[in-house]
Amino acid sequence: MSDLLLTEVRNRVAYVVLNRPEKRNALSAALVRELYTAIEGFNNNDQVRVIVLKSADKPFCAGADLGYLAQLRDFTLEENEADSQELRRLFDLIYHSPKYVISQVEGPALAGGCGLATLADLCVATPEALFGYTEVKIGFIPALVMVYLREKVSGSVMSDILLSGRTFSAEEALRMQLIHRVVSAEEIASVVDQMAEQISNTTSAQAVAKVKEMLRAIPSMRRDEALDYAAKENAKARGSEDCRKGIDAFLNKEALKW
Repeated sequence: MSDLLLTEVRNRVAYVVLNRPEKRNALSAALVRELYTAIEGFNNNDQVRVIVLKSADKPFCAGADLGYLAQLRDFTLEENEADSQELRRLFDLIYHSPKYVISQVEGPALAGGCGLATLADLCVATPEALFGYTEVKIGFIPALVMVYLREKVSGSVMSDILLSGRTFSAEEALRMQLIHRVVSAEEIASVVDQMAEQISNTTSAQAVAKVKEMLRAIPSMRRDEALDYAAKENAKARGSEDCRKGIDAFLNKEALKW
């Protein structure tokens, strides 16, 4: 792995740090590949409970790298589709991660960078952070992020932010429920660390993974199909080792240590 991406594990929390500050942490083909490799590794690491996505400097991610965009102009349709599938694989890897994913946004998160930030289960931003799906301003479309975005905000909000390409503040993103919390720049690192460690220490990794799997699966099901699925998963969870451990601790009034 190059210095485009920094990784560290502390207290069962994996930190994945975008490290291209001179390029505003823009997504190049190389960075997309490194993100995929790093997150895939942490997804499969039983010692990791939470993944934090952040940047080494204030810009979170400015979307696609300009030099990279220049190259795309000369790609064939087949080459562009293959390249788009690489980004889709990364987004899906984060979206379907069995780990709890937190994004820490302290500056601009634009276009694909906005999609990357808001894929997380929890997005925490500073008041100075800036969001926006700006693709239409350069004749491009926010095609991939649109699919994930529809599960977060209403259709009217999607029409506003995707069709205008406008940028908006962290406070507005919070009001539209695109992000989850706004914290001062002085406090955000410690707040995210505390949240990540609390999740790691007080929740069952098995249960978190299953709840996330169900949250992704249920929206595409009919109501009766979803209830059948939920009843089966409920029954299986009751027999799991983590559930037995949790019930025993509760009945015996013991402190539960995951």
